[in-house]
Amino acid sequence: MLFNSIEFLFFFPLVVWVYFSLSHQTRWIWLLLASCYFYMVWNPPYILLLLFSSSIDYLAALKMGQTTDKTKKRKYLLLSILSNLGILFTFKYFNFFTDNLKLVTSSLGLQTSFPALKLILPLGISFYTFQALSYAIDVYRDKLKPERNYFKFALYILFFPQLVAGPIERSTHLLPQFYKKTSFDEARVISGLRLMLWGLFQKLVIADNLSAFVQAVYGKPTAYAAPAFILATYFFAFQIYCDFAGYSNIAIGSARVLGFDLMKNFDRPYFATSVTDFWRRWHISLSTWFKDYLYIPLGGNRVSIPRWSFNILAVFIISGLWHGASWTFIIWGALHGLYMVAENILKPVWSRLFNALKIDTRSFSFTAAKVFMVFNLVCFAWIFFRANSLHDAGFIAQNLLNFHNWNLPEFGPEYFVLAISSIILMEAIQALQTYPNLWRKFYLQPAWLRWGMYSAVLWIIFLFGEFSKRQFIYFVF
Repeated sequence: MLFNSIEFLFFFPLVVWVYFSLSHQTRWIWLLLASCYFYMVWNPPYILLLLFSSSIDYLAALKMGQTTDKTKKRKYLLLSILSNLGILFTFKYFNFFTDNLKLVTSSLGLQTSFPALKLILPLGISFYTFQALSYAIDVYRDKLKPERNYFKFALYILFFPQLVAGPIERSTHLLPQFYKKTSFDEARVISGLRLMLWGLFQKLVIADNLSAFVQAVYGKPTAYAAPAFILATYFFAFQIYCDFAGYSNIAIGSARVLGFDLMKNFDRPYFATSVTDFWRRWHISLSTWFKDYLYIPLGGNRVSIPRWSFNILAVFIISGLWHGASWTFIIWGALHGLYMVAENILKPVWSRLFNALKIDTRSFSFTAAKVFMVFNLVCFAWIFFRANSLHDAGFIAQNLLNFHNWNLPEFGPEYFVLAISSIILMEAIQALQTYPNLWRKFYLQPAWLRWGMYSAVLWIIFLFGEFSKRQFIYFVF
């Protein structure tokens, strides 16, 4: 079920009404049933796969909680990791791996053949796999006692607001909330609905409108040159941000209406002043997951510079592969890894240079220049993320300075006015969010003024939103 569908428009109010009509002791059962239905609308049989993998994690964690023997605990942890990654590999990476293995063996003069698996990729498999893994690892590290109620553990995995595309919640944060007694809170509900409305604006008005231009250029790159590539890549940067942040805001908002707190997933990433800062702001639940469960176990930054560089590159290459079984995603991850390595190695060099030139690094113009540079580095990497193939990505990258062809897809001027003005409006609102006192004053305004503004946003969505039920980009991850 899509958040931007008519079905969800009826599903969510019904879930909320029944949820608050039930006693605290039985509400979680209703949430579990609703979450199962939410997922089964897409492909009913795949709920069995999800429950099967969850059962292994549940039993492995119980066994870890019953022993203090590190060797035994490690075996059960390994069972959980291998089962989760095995299912993920089978559905998402098997064909990619065998295709590349064929290329390697054929280059050596060997003829090999592997069966091609014709499987539908389960929605959100990378998200709930990582959520399950974090639970097993936290139990192994004694950060959490194993959940004894299987159905509440299943709810932790299946919780419908963040099931398909995150945020990737930690068991230490979400599981205890299923035991917390909540009541209907008008202020919290309004806050959640406001966040959901903002998420719909990002998705329907910005992301889905931008996607048409992006698809036209990236779908047939040989017909265009630098002007179209630059504009389409900038548009894609905002498309993917508004698509994913829009989903996250709807997820966090809908959970808030029900009385649950989900972690923040985005924090104005295109205002970042360094690539490191960008990854503190972009897909926060994934970046912190990799930090806690891969980067730090590899040694983090408490190692030599060559080893630290390896750790960074390894994490980002795996992050790229997490996004998709394609070399384009791997290169996207590797580029960000190289950015971060170069950024940290060159930091003292830049510092000495700026001091020598007496440049005020705290000035607005210097900060703006850094934001502009980081944004363009991120956009260059987005080319590989968005391109349909490695060949297309290479063609676009090689022609970014080729201005011989000024052709653009045939979109009227009103399209560009809507696209650019909606981006400017979003960025202006996000800039104003840095002034909490201003927002507090807004919340103290009369109800008619506040609800008038909410109604205005709703009308903008109805008038300018793209209602073709476009799937969220991160559903395929």
